[in-house]
Amino acid sequence: MSDFAGMEDLLQDFLQEAGDLLSDVDNKLVDLERSPDDHRLLNEIFRGFHTIKGGAGFLNAVELVKLCHLTENLFDKLRNAQMTLTPALMDTIMAATQGVRNMFAVIAQGRQPEPAPADVAATLRAALEGEVEGKPVSPAPTPATGTPAPTPAPTASVPAEGPDWQALHGALTGRPAALPAVAAPAAPTPVHETAGLQPHFPPEGRRSTDKPGAAVSGAPSGRRADEKAAARETTIRVDTARLDQVLNLSGEIGLTKNRLTSLRADILAGRTDTETLQALDQAVSQLDLLVSDLQNSVMKTRMQPIGRLFQKYPRIARDLARQLGKDVELALVGEETEVDKTMIEDLADPLIHLIRNAVDHGVESQEERLAAGKQVKSIVRLEARQEGDHIVLIIADDGRGMSPERIRAKAIEKSIISEEEANTLDERQSLNLIFLPGFSTMAQASAVSGRGVGMDVVKTNIQKLNGSIEIRSEPGKGSVFIISLPLTLAILPVLLVLLGDQPFALPLSMVREILPIDHTRMQEVGGKETLVVRGEILPVIALSRLLGWPQVQLPEYGVLMQTAERSLILAVDNFAGRDDAVIKALDDFRPRGVAGVTTLSNGQIVLILDMKELLSDLTSLTDRDARNGHARALEFFG
Repeated sequence: MSDFAGMEDLLQDFLQEAGDLLSDVDNKLVDLERSPDDHRLLNEIFRGFHTIKGGAGFLNAVELVKLCHLTENLFDKLRNAQMTLTPALMDTIMAATQGVRNMFAVIAQGRQPEPAPADVAATLRAALEGEVEGKPVSPAPTPATGTPAPTPAPTASVPAEGPDWQALHGALTGRPAALPAVAAPAAPTPVHETAGLQPHFPPEGRRSTDKPGAAVSGAPSGRRADEKAAARETTIRVDTARLDQVLNLSGEIGLTKNRLTSLRADILAGRTDTETLQALDQAVSQLDLLVSDLQNSVMKTRMQPIGRLFQKYPRIARDLARQLGKDVELALVGEETEVDKTMIEDLADPLIHLIRNAVDHGVESQEERLAAGKQVKSIVRLEARQEGDHIVLIIADDGRGMSPERIRAKAIEKSIISEEEANTLDERQSLNLIFLPGFSTMAQASAVSGRGVGMDVVKTNIQKLNGSIEIRSEPGKGSVFIISLPLTLAILPVLLVLLGDQPFALPLSMVREILPIDHTRMQEVGGKETLVVRGEILPVIALSRLLGWPQVQLPEYGVLMQTAERSLILAVDNFAGRDDAVIKALDDFRPRGVAGVTTLSNGQIVLILDMKELLSDLTSLTDRDARNGHARALEFFG
């Protein structure tokens, strides 16, 4: 049975509000580390902990109240200039925020949290005594004995920003809520070192279940509590103005429907004069426009600022950089850019891997940066912007960059590709080798990376979102990862192609151009049909070959398609045009190579092809045929 029975709705409200507050506090802590004398930041962080404490008190989460109270007291001394902020003190504060986050995860499971880890609580109390690499500023208005002033009990009169949980309780129950008693801090225990509070990573290396930014050594591996909650989140915040727009459009559609009903009655009664037909045409045109506007408005209700995702990463970058002894600042750009909510959740893991790689692999050590004539502080930029009907994410660093030659050599050394294959790769294809499973330039796996797993996860997750990723790198200057994603996953722009009389839908994001196929210009290279397009030799793959259909006629047209790894010409019989497909998933039965289905205006059902899966299957088939000694036309090596 839940420890919060009867308060489930309020518990969810608390977790949502307090989780956002804590993420905001994390970001402000990173800013505070760069500007330790910023009193505005100190006050805002203090108020954040105070508001979380108030909500925890209403839920009677006593241990969470205690931890927030200790941290709040620490910030009270900092903002009153009774203490100075030092790196060790910041580690203590970061450990406390991680403890609060861990307690949120326990509360989300309906259980009262356990007391904060003993080393965290002891270090907080030692910090209040000034024993953590820093001393109180003198003269300080504290008792002559040197002991901390008695801890004040929390009261409802303390000003704070955010929800007033006590007032909410009173409004719902008709009686004031009693504040839980807060025990005075115990006598401080000696703290010999604070290294245990720095980010800790398990010796096995990075796994998909690792906890980015974990602050307490010995903690079980896993993702951060807020990331677990995000994976289960089924609610969404929507601006009321957007809901009002949907309501207004619904009303307009209702009026247009009434007009069409009236015109239908007139036509059934025999009125088919020009005026009636013209009115019918106008009503249908107006309905088409209103339905299109309603569709766009409903799609906008799913859009969320990507800043809600970005705000988790400065803390992760800060913790990892401190562990590695590097000075790294994560600069966020375009936080107001809106992305489909489901896409935001699926982007969490790829962005974590890319940021960790930038800090660990991309950024040099302080000594290397000085020797190269660079600033000691490295800037890693995380940017989002909208370009047409796509969202572009950029992760850039000013570090050592990547050498295509070194990447090819490492891939040969690890037997991922042969030397012959490596000689055929251009710079872009060489850089893309880092996405292959098991590839790593690290000579030995470290506590942070080197297993060759992270970048494979990045590529796989981006492809699931119908997106693409591009790498640009210059040795000695830095690297840039560019992710391009569709604006939404609910509607997919497609190109309708014909195989005989049967239409198929191809994702338009992969289509570069359409060209006629002149079979007299086709050349055979290595037993495979190719065409030269503006000096680029491209393999020609028949759609019938991909689907396993018999080829009845020679294809007349080619669709030049591009994925992250390859470019090719897909040979088809004809085209049926472009369409915006509403994707219907095949949950119970999904054949390989089919992403979903859509319905055309004439009611015909069309399969949406998963080109990456089809090409992967063709590569496997080609490999088997090569081993069996069979040469086939219209095949393509990946």
